[in-house]
Amino acid sequence: MTNHWIDLKNSDCILIMGSNAASNHPISFKYVQMAQEKGAKLINVDPRFTRTSSKADFYTALRSGTDIAFLGGMIKYLLDKKLYNKEYVENYTNAPFIVGKAFKFSDGLFSGYEAKNRKYDKSKWAFDMDSKGVPKMDRSLKNSRCVLNLLKKHFSRYNTKLVSSITGTPEADLVEVYKTYAATGARGKAGTIMYAMGWTQHTVGVQNIRTMAMIQLLLGNMGVAGGGVNALRGESNVQGSTDQCLLWHIWPGYLKTPRASNVSLSAYNKKWTPKSNDPLSANWWQNYPKYSVSLLKSFFGEKATKANDFGYDWMPKVDDGTDYSWLTLFDEMYKGTVKGLFAWGMNPACSGANSNKTRKAMENLDWMVNVNLFDNETGSFWKGPGMNPSTIKTEVFMLPACVSVEKEGSITNSGRWMQWRYMGPKPLGNSLSDGDIIMELGLKLKEIYKEGGAFPEPILNLKWDYMTDGLYDPHKVAKEINGYYLEGPKKGKLVESFSKLKADGSTSSANWLYCNSYTEKGNMSARRSKVDAPNNIGLYPEFAWCWPVNRRILYNRASVDLKGQPWDKKDWVVRFAGNVKNGKYVSKKWIGDVPDGGWYPLENPDGTKRKDAKHPFIMRKHGYAQIFGPGRADGPFPEHYEPLECPVEKNLMNKQRINPVAPVYGTDADAYATCDPKFPFVGTTYRVSEHWQTGLMTRTQPWLLELQPQVFVEMSEELAKLRGFKNGERVMVSSARGSLECTAIVTKRFKPFKIAGNTVHQVGVPWHYGWRWPETGAEESANLLTPSTGDPNTRIPETKAFMVNVTKK
Repeated sequence: MTNHWIDLKNSDCILIMGSNAASNHPISFKYVQMAQEKGAKLINVDPRFTRTSSKADFYTALRSGTDIAFLGGMIKYLLDKKLYNKEYVENYTNAPFIVGKAFKFSDGLFSGYEAKNRKYDKSKWAFDMDSKGVPKMDRSLKNSRCVLNLLKKHFSRYNTKLVSSITGTPEADLVEVYKTYAATGARGKAGTIMYAMGWTQHTVGVQNIRTMAMIQLLLGNMGVAGGGVNALRGESNVQGSTDQCLLWHIWPGYLKTPRASNVSLSAYNKKWTPKSNDPLSANWWQNYPKYSVSLLKSFFGEKATKANDFGYDWMPKVDDGTDYSWLTLFDEMYKGTVKGLFAWGMNPACSGANSNKTRKAMENLDWMVNVNLFDNETGSFWKGPGMNPSTIKTEVFMLPACVSVEKEGSITNSGRWMQWRYMGPKPLGNSLSDGDIIMELGLKLKEIYKEGGAFPEPILNLKWDYMTDGLYDPHKVAKEINGYYLEGPKKGKLVESFSKLKADGSTSSANWLYCNSYTEKGNMSARRSKVDAPNNIGLYPEFAWCWPVNRRILYNRASVDLKGQPWDKKDWVVRFAGNVKNGKYVSKKWIGDVPDGGWYPLENPDGTKRKDAKHPFIMRKHGYAQIFGPGRADGPFPEHYEPLECPVEKNLMNKQRINPVAPVYGTDADAYATCDPKFPFVGTTYRVSEHWQTGLMTRTQPWLLELQPQVFVEMSEELAKLRGFKNGERVMVSSARGSLECTAIVTKRFKPFKIAGNTVHQVGVPWHYGWRWPETGAEESANLLTPSTGDPNTRIPETKAFMVNVTKK
């Protein structure tokens, strides 16, 4: 999230799309309702009428997988009616940048497409540069090759009639949404988006979010109170785990995992350190070497020296061009190339797309370690439905872990707030905290590697002193993450800020973003002051701690004009309060939130430009927010593509039916169906309030199971009448990959869509279930239905749009 939960109350218009916040993030909805009480409008767009819809000022439906068409229509609306914030767009985004002539778009393909490899050559999307190596710009926005005019051309096709034919949303509803949300572009107004897996779990997931981010930039809604792009995380610490490199392609703090071609630390740092020649660009990632070296010093301590590249050679490398994501790992496991698996706090047998493939893949393992609270469908996959234990060689080890309330440590919520939790009851039985399990594992590996083994240095040299009295100590780890001074007068002291980190080995930090979270003043995340900041907008700067450096709203210098004064005089985030002499600022002082860099504003009060200022989007190489985003795998502008499985024979927007770079897998367990009469209905998955994730902590509780005892398929009254289904009867839902028995829920919450003149039905299945509980074994995972495909940037699976059939049992 660029903003945070409490900040929702500052919004004038909240668009909830791709999430059902009222059911799945109820505390967030508290602040939505606060905003409504102050006059804010709530818009909900969802294939199904949900609890969120029931509270909305305006609701409309769209077919799953057509969000870019819907939002692309809004971009056209804003541009055609000149409702965008021209001053913001012109000065803070790359809208004026001139794009090179090699960039083109035709028939659904951007220039540089390599059909054989199903990928793009992104060099075709470069900006024209001046003699100093700075992007050429046209501040008048008249050049036909400037980003804004290319944007207008790209989305000129997205008229409401065509968008309605694709999405199934009535044209009048489209215009109402566009008009209502466009009003947030006025000075002093702010609009925000709340999205979740309903946007990410698509073959165009990243571009769904990009499209909305572009709308926010056009309206000037980034950096302001009540604005931003806000992801609703599915667990209380998903943000924290991502920050600490849960994903394969990053190190902690979003540093890059080294590629095999990064043969040395200098080569690695050179590859990932951007260079800007614009003197007004902070280009914050130019500090990359400081963060990578400090990370290596944290990992290997005194063993990491300048002579050995600070231990860089001991870090694992990934092969160039190779994907190591979830879908690919289980694909390789299915092929027999992966022999061991730690399933740590996960339940892949139910949570992974195409779960039948996932379960069959586990048969090829030599061993699996299941670290969890209870046994689950993953740990007992070998005795699940359709399995023959006598033919499965996989040896499964169960390591019982304690639940979150039984351990001390931090979580980082969706709004980037790091909050400290204390242990309640002690762990039951022989269960241990994750920290204790991993410490014991590390110590055992060190012991074994002392006796020999291939490439022992990474294990033997690993710094591993995070225990107190024989138990894992979360405070030691929190301090290590913050970082230390290793040399000089402050040696042994905790680093105050990531601005103090060095690339010479004199500092350590296991995650540069978390510098300042645990200082000599104490544990910042344990603070609980309820005193607000002077601007009184709900920042609460001494309640917990927020990365980076306790900044509550990212890119907050974009909330002010060129002279440093807020666009919104009432709900301002920061303002420049330096002294003025002869029309010029003569001292630096920002008040409000922690500013996104403490430089002078871009202009003095008299309108003269300053040379000691910086553009507000400091994490971007050139300092400008990217309406044109040349770094994405599937194009610098979003484009509507159909889901891999869809109910239409062709894409009405262009000649490419599906995302041309979406991953497709080819084993005998991978089957796909489009416009197949065997699977005529759009399927989607979602959550219910009574269960959590794959249900491991909730399906075992009789009172929660009583509230939601069975997996169900929700369908419209029209579909039920068409197929002769009765509410409450058991039916079969099937896809090209699998089937499961469900209870039919016949409801008004789904309605048929009119797509290109044809009636299209959609159904929904919650994904919390599995055969292990309830003990009848009759309830199964919705992911038996979902396909092995996903977004080309992230590889998140496409579990929100696929084709199914529903039949009598």
